[in-house]
Amino acid sequence: MIVGIDASRIAREDKTGTENYSANIIKALAQVDRKNHYVLYFNKIPRFFEIGQTNFSTRVLPATRFWTQGRLAFECFLRPPDILFVPAHTIPVIRRPILKTVVTVHDLGAQFLAEYHQYPQKIYLNWSTEYVAKFATHLISISKSTKKDLMSTLKVPGKKISVVYEGVDRDVFYPRTKEEIERVKVKYGLTKRYFIYVGTIQPRKNLVRLITAFARAKLRETDLVLVGSQGWLTDEINAAPKKFSVSNHVRFLGYVDNEDLPTLYSGALGLTFPSLYEGFGLPILEAFACDCPVLTSETGATAEIAQTAAFLVDPLDTEAIAKGIKKLATDRALRAELRKKGRERTVGFSWEKTAEQTIKVFEKVYRNNVKGQIPNAKR
Repeated sequence: MIVGIDASRIAREDKTGTENYSANIIKALAQVDRKNHYVLYFNKIPRFFEIGQTNFSTRVLPATRFWTQGRLAFECFLRPPDILFVPAHTIPVIRRPILKTVVTVHDLGAQFLAEYHQYPQKIYLNWSTEYVAKFATHLISISKSTKKDLMSTLKVPGKKISVVYEGVDRDVFYPRTKEEIERVKVKYGLTKRYFIYVGTIQPRKNLVRLITAFARAKLRETDLVLVGSQGWLTDEINAAPKKFSVSNHVRFLGYVDNEDLPTLYSGALGLTFPSLYEGFGLPILEAFACDCPVLTSETGATAEIAQTAAFLVDPLDTEAIAKGIKKLATDRALRAELRKKGRERTVGFSWEKTAEQTIKVFEKVYRNNVKGQIPNAKR
């Protein structure tokens, strides 16, 4: 079986959720699968990414404005693989009927929180998701919550969707030593104890409410550190620290790569992640793996992934978030308990398991045997 993979997102410098998913799933497929052949389609040569296995080959299709519908579509039309796997995007509209397609759908955020997306972005995301929901051969959902959304909102039959959870890279995300933590704190000028948020700076992440709650918690000698690139519709978020008189206690670090991110997790009082909507919530697993307690939303995929290993709050209740932050800051026994539960929760998650379950989806689709449910992820 020849599997073509849209690897274009790996070439991006500042990787966020979908780019990290693409990189991790491809690396894991290379680790666990020596039988099938994979062709990775890039729009430019990626830096610091190399697959050495002989059953993996690459094709660099120089970038154009409409790369998926242009260069990738043309390549797959001329030399179609048995399956085209798209980890985080959409499929070519013009393609051979024989080309089977598997697409990972990460969330339906533009459907549920349209007001938190810019107009062109919202139109494109909704179109691309609706298109693959209708025309892709099979969909991979990264959580049961996202599968439920696909079925209820876009009326996708359940048998067309397989739930395959993301993993956590334990070679990268593991507890760091006190010396490493102090070094990174000095590097970023962190002189106080701190809570951390990790993710793109954008409205869907509920950051104005988080900053408001942090201000209400009135913690002494404690900062809120926001890690992530500036996204869209950020004016209100960036103005919030001054508005709520916590400018001296809220730090925007920008994008931080995996060299320092695990250490920032390890040194934090906790990850504060009260997102309004997530398809999975990978920072939750990363924090667990680094012995970092987690406060997150009690709704949707974040609650599904965290279960009882995190302090769950109503993301719409600023006071509840504030009380949760204060509780984590002042209750050392609770932090210790959540660290233990977090470590236990990550046991069932690995990128190797994600890859193995993804291969099972490929094999089912290749054999055109998608009758009934392809076995879902169990963690």
